[in-house]
Amino acid sequence: MRSRCSTCLGALAIILLGGACANAASPGGQGGPGDVGGDALAADVTAEGADTVAVAAATSAQEKDLLRLREEEKLARDVYLSLRDRWGTSVPVFDNISGSEQTHMDRVATHLTALGIPDPVTDPAVGAFTDPELKALYTQLVASGQPSLVAALTVGATIEDLDIHDIEAMRANTTDPAILATYAALECGSRNHMRAFYGFLTANGGSYRAQFITQAELDAIIAGAHEQCGMGTGPGRRGMGPGRGGRGGGWR
Repeated sequence: MRSRCSTCLGALAIILLGGACANAASPGGQGGPGDVGGDALAADVTAEGADTVAVAAATSAQEKDLLRLREEEKLARDVYLSLRDRWGTSVPVFDNISGSEQTHMDRVATHLTALGIPDPVTDPAVGAFTDPELKALYTQLVASGQPSLVAALTVGATIEDLDIHDIEAMRANTTDPAILATYAALECGSRNHMRAFYGFLTANGGSYRAQFITQAELDAIIAGAHEQCGMGTGPGRRGMGPGRGGRGGGWR
């Protein structure tokens, strides 16, 4: 609907601009009705048309981002649930962070509802995705986490690495304060998740190098303390482990 409306407004701008130019060129005489404000009107209409196109493009990008993020958070939840089943709750990070990913999913869903955007999560079952790319990635990531605990923890760090990278890019596509606040909270949560996975990795003899964000950014995240991200309370606050501040399974 938004793209059709923006096309109509763009066409209307062209029609109005054409009319203004015709009036400006008409033989109405100096000071006549065809001459007054013609250039100014043309400039205003052109600017309005350009603004409409820019807003429509931004809105479209914002919508795509929210749809993608809704399923990306489900991807994280589903992979962590599957790896929890493989490695058990004796490694609390998968169980705890899967709960926080559900909270992230729910927060993104509130924006989809508010904007009247159909939810891509039509089946909440683990491994069910509308986006075939994410479906394939789910299968790949779960398989990658089967051989060893270190491999599974590396999968977790990789997912959080990707989440941080993607959310950083999404910020440029919206000016909505509520959506920006959600992005900030989710990115904060992902930084905590990264600290937790990294802590368990190093405690088990593993290591991790940045794949999506820069290594400098990863180093700064690991060096930082656990953050309070304004997402309320929930199961993600359980679980002690090698993460900073004694919150190896924490997320907020």
